[in-house]
Amino acid sequence: MNEDPAEFRRRRIEAGLSQAELARRVGLGRSRINDVEKARPRRGLAPRHLKAVAEIFGCTVHDLLVSKSGDEPGGSDSRSVA
Repeated sequence: MNEDPAEFRRRRIEAGLSQAELARRVGLGRSRINDVEKARPRRGLAPRHLKAVAEIFGCTVHDLLVSKSGDEPGGSDSRSVA
């Protein structure tokens, strides 16, 4: 499973955060956030970073992922963090 680029970006914008601010809050470089949002072929975020992003966005880690089968779990209204 990888991050869903559109869902990731939508939630970041909804949270009122720039790529740089989100990156600073989770301990990454801005370019890593940009890579996720542009779906650049690279390894996904480390689980600890993905969990931190989910906490900031007020969603679950699962909400930020897309499965290899094409199912898009993003969009849940759940507020718990996996």
